[in-house]
Amino acid sequence: MPTTTPDQPLENADLLQRFNALDDFLCAHQALWRPRPFVHYPQIPWEAKHPQLAAWLRAQSLEHAEATHNQPHRLAAPAPFPQLAATAHALSQIGQLPHSPANVLPARFSADVPGRKWQQIDAFARSLEFAETPQHWLDWCAGKGHLGRLLAHNGAALTCLEYNPQLVSSGQQLSHKLGIRAAHIEQNVMANDATTRLNAQHTPVALHACGELHTRLLQLASQIGCQQLAIAPCCYNRISTACYQPLSIRAQTSSLQLFIDDLGLPLSETVTAGARVRRQRDQSMARRLAFDLLQRQLSGVDDYLPTPSLPPAWLDKPFADYCKDLAALKQLPTPTTQDWQQLEQKGWQRLAEVRNLELLRGLFRRPLELWLLLDLALFLQEQGYSVRLGTFCTPQQSPRNLLLLAERQPKLPTTSVDNSVDRF
Repeated sequence: MPTTTPDQPLENADLLQRFNALDDFLCAHQALWRPRPFVHYPQIPWEAKHPQLAAWLRAQSLEHAEATHNQPHRLAAPAPFPQLAATAHALSQIGQLPHSPANVLPARFSADVPGRKWQQIDAFARSLEFAETPQHWLDWCAGKGHLGRLLAHNGAALTCLEYNPQLVSSGQQLSHKLGIRAAHIEQNVMANDATTRLNAQHTPVALHACGELHTRLLQLASQIGCQQLAIAPCCYNRISTACYQPLSIRAQTSSLQLFIDDLGLPLSETVTAGARVRRQRDQSMARRLAFDLLQRQLSGVDDYLPTPSLPPAWLDKPFADYCKDLAALKQLPTPTTQDWQQLEQKGWQRLAEVRNLELLRGLFRRPLELWLLLDLALFLQEQGYSVRLGTFCTPQQSPRNLLLLAERQPKLPTTSVDNSVDRF
């Protein structure tokens, strides 16, 4: 169990201690969090071992699942749910990084930014406490550079790297308009020449850079020798390999192998979705689950068949047309006589069961996300950095609210046992 109090960020020896505890927990209970209820029918593999819990969850309503989705650890479900919930919640505790006072900036700095996004940017910027004042910010995967401009408003230099040329152009215009000394550069950060864009004087920052985009930054910044950096990762499943490639030596020795579907688990929390988005999501899921029953009948294969993302307009189709068009898209036989109303109702029934069964899997969302962040943190420690890990904003502002702050340590005496630091 963690020894830090819930209001403390993690740093130093806490990082490895928490990683080891999380690794043990996740490895021991893989049979509970790996299977996705959405694709398993009629049963999930763990149901045979925990029939009372499965029956209880299946009996709950869709409204119940929605009400408990964000805090499944509070659910009074049959064993082993409460015991797992208590451990998962304890291992997920992590405090907020200290915040500096809010910057008083002209309203035009945030005029082009949606409200919640600006809250994230402001909270991120206020969490960047370094021993040395950054002189040159580097905004990684910058978009239009809103974060970089906020950080550089007091006169520091700014470089913004962005792949999309339209965003580069818009960002350069905004920086010029606001009088910010900034270079907006079109750059694929995964390309080999990205190394030429960084130097040791840069302080790289990345707010919600997806998947390999944030791991690429850590590798390059540590290799080049940046003195300090800050990163809030996102979309861990945006990788080009079949499974996650750990960065730290400790994570590489773990028996835990994470595939793309596993990496999507931390992203399944929906605290920022509006009512209309949730309704569309539920309707889409119910229809897909109903179609899953139909496609098993049409194909004669009792397995889940992945379907592509569909335009929102598909939800406006009559349910029968939706199924017929999707069957054609998947090159299945054309559905004939069906009780479409009954089939659609079965889809909604399955949705209620799936969403409630997912509450067990939901206990492992934050532990898995912390495991991934701590892999990054331990990697940076191995490269000679002092690392702090904590939250920078509320979950309501963003569920992806974990922030890594890293500062390169001075060389230790030659008698140090930490030979990994002496290389720098």
